[in-house]
Amino acid sequence: MDFTDVSLTALRVFRAVAEQGTFTAAAATLGYTQSAVSRQMAAIERAAGSELLERRRDGVRLTAAGRVVLRRATIVLDEIEATARELSGLPGQAGTVRLGWFPSAGAVLLPRALTSLRASDPGLCVAGREGSTPALVRALRAGSLDLALLASAPPFRPPDTESPPLALQTLTERALCLAVPAVHPLARGDFVDVADLRGQRWIAGSSSGEDRLMGVWPGLDERPEIAHTARDWLAKLHLVAAGFGLTTVPATLAAAAPPGVRILPVRGGPQEQRRLLLARLPQPPTEAVVRVAAALRAAALDTGTAAGTR
Repeated sequence: MDFTDVSLTALRVFRAVAEQGTFTAAAATLGYTQSAVSRQMAAIERAAGSELLERRRDGVRLTAAGRVVLRRATIVLDEIEATARELSGLPGQAGTVRLGWFPSAGAVLLPRALTSLRASDPGLCVAGREGSTPALVRALRAGSLDLALLASAPPFRPPDTESPPLALQTLTERALCLAVPAVHPLARGDFVDVADLRGQRWIAGSSSGEDRLMGVWPGLDERPEIAHTARDWLAKLHLVAAGFGLTTVPATLAAAAPPGVRILPVRGGPQEQRRLLLARLPQPPTEAVVRVAAALRAAALDTGTAAGTR
């Protein structure tokens, strides 16, 4: 076992594969070819003297050795990145919190929390990125995020089965809502009956992604008619405003709805609750992480109150 010749590039590739869950996704994130990612992974596994990844049909999973190497690789990469920030005059790692969020959280909740932090903690830097809940969980495990806003649907299982369990805090739990064109007959009342959703046209998530039917009301007893697919929430809402279909939204997105859209509750059928979770690794958080978490919690409560009165 000899890590003296392992390059920083190989460490970055390994962390990206662990975060993204597949060689293909890691290659796309890094701007490499898949063969280049495979070569770097082969080099680091040769140095480790054992397999670091379990190759499975649905992607990769870290082995016990992989978790050890990833933990150490993350420390090395974080130190290199902190050195670059310090040399360029940017805030040091102690004042930086790496935050991840799922797409709809970035529309209302995140700007409110960051605005509050800018006023209360102007020296605190929040750096982060958007991602799907599974990708954000992998990034937490990889050590490249300190906090992540996650979405959870019934039966509210843990976001992964790795050990130790992530530290989770429920920020809000609210009913899923429906975005309806303002000129649509369903927009005339203060709620939509679930029986009236039969035969509607839907604007759903990406047809090839893990959110394939996100945007379609859960549990419909028919094959839904998908009019359009889009990953971006703003695109979905503008398609609704133009009258091209309906889509589901978390209640907190009501404040971001463009003109021509009504956000309505749905009555009848099982209650479709959605939780907003704040997740981190279970070790004691830094003071900066505590402050960011408090701002996100306050923004979630304010956003939930505003959505409930809309």
